[in-house]
Amino acid sequence: MQHMMDPRQGQLFDPYEPLLAPAARKRLETGWYDLFRRVILQVLPADHLATHFSETMGRPTKELYSMAGLVFIMQFRNWTAEQAADAYIFDVSVQYALGLAPANQSLSSRTLERYLKLVRENELAAVFHDRVNAALVESLELKVTKQRLDSTHVFSDMATFGRTQLMGVTVKRLLHWVAKADRLAYDALARDLRERYAPSPGHLFADTGRDVKSRARLRQTVAEDMYALLVGFAENRKVSRSRPYKRLCVVFRQQCKVRKRAVSVRQKAGAWVMQNPSDPDATYDGQKGSGYQVQVSETCHEDNDVQLITVALPQTAAAPDAYAIPEMVSALEARGLKPETLLADSAYGSDANVQWCEDKAVTLVSPVNVSKHDPTKLHVDDFTIDAATETVTACPAGHTPLSSQHDVQTQKTTTHMNPEVCRDCPLRDRCPVQGAHRRTLRHTPAERRRAQRRATEQTEAFRSRYRKRSGIEATFSAIKRCTGLRRLRVRGRQAVFMAIQFKLTGWNILQAASASKMKAYLAKRMAKTVAQNAPSPLARLLNSIIHAMNTPANVTMTCIRLSWQ
Repeated sequence: MQHMMDPRQGQLFDPYEPLLAPAARKRLETGWYDLFRRVILQVLPADHLATHFSETMGRPTKELYSMAGLVFIMQFRNWTAEQAADAYIFDVSVQYALGLAPANQSLSSRTLERYLKLVRENELAAVFHDRVNAALVESLELKVTKQRLDSTHVFSDMATFGRTQLMGVTVKRLLHWVAKADRLAYDALARDLRERYAPSPGHLFADTGRDVKSRARLRQTVAEDMYALLVGFAENRKVSRSRPYKRLCVVFRQQCKVRKRAVSVRQKAGAWVMQNPSDPDATYDGQKGSGYQVQVSETCHEDNDVQLITVALPQTAAAPDAYAIPEMVSALEARGLKPETLLADSAYGSDANVQWCEDKAVTLVSPVNVSKHDPTKLHVDDFTIDAATETVTACPAGHTPLSSQHDVQTQKTTTHMNPEVCRDCPLRDRCPVQGAHRRTLRHTPAERRRAQRRATEQTEAFRSRYRKRSGIEATFSAIKRCTGLRRLRVRGRQAVFMAIQFKLTGWNILQAASASKMKAYLAKRMAKTVAQNAPSPLARLLNSIIHAMNTPANVTMTCIRLSWQ
């Protein structure tokens, strides 16, 4: 049966007044606890949780707003289920934040896991993130016209394996499952095969030499073992339907290939491959390793008291940054947080992304990727090009071309230069014009626009505008230090994405709690609440009696007399 209490509902008696010293109460009211209680708690999706329980039948649930809040706090404070349950029962600051009475609270970690599972399986973390952000942006009157975008790597709670160890661990887990489920089939396997995978995952193949040839021979042996097990258990319905067998199929398909029944290891497996059978959704980033990543957009307007994260998009590690722009901008637009200027690094600065953002009335400020730009050579930006017609009017040496025509269908401009003029040109060795008898240059509008952007990047105005982008790196460092985002306690796509969303939302709460504008907002709300719920003389007397139960006897009557007066 649903049990929900509106967090906006006031109380006749303040249960914390007789328990907390003034200094302790002040710490609660100036920290994130009071912000959570007065602003965040009422927007949490307890209504989504309530749909999973009957309105009239069954035992009453735990108070759903407090449980939604506890699941949230558990993730961004990086607690285990046992730590979160203990905080719910014993921690006065957490009880204050959740709007609970500081006595007679009980909760088991198993019960908390049930609510956590509901949040995870229904992907409610994104709902938490959007509702909390909307409340904070409104309370802080945050300006979102300037934002910065970047991604950061996140490790899940899994071991990191090389290719050979990954293949070996996958075989070991299948053998372990077969030994428990079908002992006769396990005993029928070759003895050397069973002994090869007997060591623990951390010591698997530890006795193999480190030279390249011995590792290659070992990898080939493991590949052949994988193929033999796949073929041998293909007709065993009990084994072939198991999860370890299916994971073995995936790893074998990604790491190996079969041609005329000859097994060989692929030279390169790529990034979109399984990294650990325990976390099949994790992929590989060539620079940062296996795991996940999150695309983050953060405000960077100079008028804001603090900067908050507006949108977070969790992804697997192999997802390219260049493809994140449309999804991120669309998400910002859908939430009413679309910026006018978006700062990003060169990974996001493709011409296609710049043009797409222009169509959405967003200015993408991003350097051009110059990894293939040879500074010793001349390029398209050294030619004089008419932007209206996309035709070349002069080469770097100032010579007029014989012809220059733009094809609208292919979006290419073909320019022919005079070979006699080019023959004696001092810039010939550096010039991109090709051909001996027919000197030709081909370029596209995208190449011209990139060339113009490269020239703009050399100006002080661009440097001054782009300088704020680096601030998001400090944000990532602080988030990982404060919330444990660097390595999560969970693995698997749903659990990882939920933890990422909650931790980034929790960071916003910590930031907002430190803002002077938020402190003034909370003080104003508190004064209004006190005025509306001012106690009567009788209520003050009863409150004094309650307080007297925790007060030395020699001052008890004095407190009661003063309250009655």
